[in-house]
Amino acid sequence: MRRLRAGKPLSTAPTLLSVLRRAHIGMALGGVVIVGLSLVLPAAIALHIAAEHDLNLAARAMRYTTEAAIVFKDSDAARDAVMSIATAGDVAEASVYDRDGQLLASWHNQSDTLFARLSETAATVLRERTATVSVMHDGQVVGQIRLRGSGQTLLGFLLAGAAGIAFCQVLLVLGALYLSHRILGRIAKPLEALAEIADKVRRQRSSGQRVPAARIAELDDLGQTFNALFDELDSWQASARSENAQLAHKANHDSLTGLPNRAFFEERLARALVQADNSGTLAAVLFMDGDGFKQINDKFGHASGDTVLVNIAARVKEVLRDEDLVVRLGGDEFAVLLISIRTLLDVQQIAETIAENVRRPLVLPGGERVSTSLSIGIAIYPQHGMDAVSLLQSADAAMYRAKRGRRGGWETAVPAPALDKIHDK
Repeated sequence: MRRLRAGKPLSTAPTLLSVLRRAHIGMALGGVVIVGLSLVLPAAIALHIAAEHDLNLAARAMRYTTEAAIVFKDSDAARDAVMSIATAGDVAEASVYDRDGQLLASWHNQSDTLFARLSETAATVLRERTATVSVMHDGQVVGQIRLRGSGQTLLGFLLAGAAGIAFCQVLLVLGALYLSHRILGRIAKPLEALAEIADKVRRQRSSGQRVPAARIAELDDLGQTFNALFDELDSWQASARSENAQLAHKANHDSLTGLPNRAFFEERLARALVQADNSGTLAAVLFMDGDGFKQINDKFGHASGDTVLVNIAARVKEVLRDEDLVVRLGGDEFAVLLISIRTLLDVQQIAETIAENVRRPLVLPGGERVSTSLSIGIAIYPQHGMDAVSLLQSADAAMYRAKRGRRGGWETAVPAPALDKIHDK
């Protein structure tokens, strides 16, 4: 029975049900065969597990029958005890060792039939199970028994299974040949096209793919549903990319000034130190703290304080080169990373320019004019620190010296003691 598709006229294409009515007998046969084949592997696994259990039982049985022979180091008796059990089981090789790990007796299946040779090959290829047990006497280990399965039981099952599979495959091929000319064009090809496009979308993230129209109404509906899903996926991916970009920016940038934050700065600083080592240049860190910022906040309000921070960020940034980096660490603390620096004098001149630029008066939202300043601490890599942490600490200490001395000025860090010792040598 055909049904109306929403917003579309009744399709004249045959329905999926009408096609399946003509093919369900053949498809049922194929399904039964496939289900039957799917039982071979679990049965083989179960047989392998059972054989492994039997091998362990045989090893434990040999432990008791060979105990006396091992204690008295009677190799003939040990071999006879092993052979009496091994010949009755699925064992290819058995070895008996004394307490010193020396081989006392061994037994190997001497059968030279074709099936035995095939079993040996199968055991090697399939990594047939082994079993190892320790022989105890008066609470002490006096020896060890090692068994290796022959694989004859498993090979026999696999050969029988292979014959059954071959027979079923013949039936399945004959059935497929009969059914293919009836259902390939109407069902298989549209489904293959849909699966291929869905796979491309999944693997290549190519959601611009679209499913072509099908001659069967239900398959055509399915294809159109997939196309609508791909349209939504396109929209979702665009939205997700935009949101991810915004989240990444927020995670690494200060929301007020738009400058990168401390985490971003520390990552860039670590890379800059490696670059300085490779290029033979210097890297510098300027640690900067605002002077009198709390008074501005208390007197004029937080909006005015935010205006001051935004202006400081802009004024520091306009002094720097494109390859340099200025970040807001938090509150009224800022940091600058200078790379490819040749001399300390270059850094000091940049620090002086920043200090002068920040001291220029600015107008608050209420119309008031205020002057601000930054106390700046300078640290050079590697003179003032051999890693990012020590370099920041040196710059921070220098900044506090500048704040105690003359606010709005700069101070250079004291060279690291460890480096002084290296230079003295």
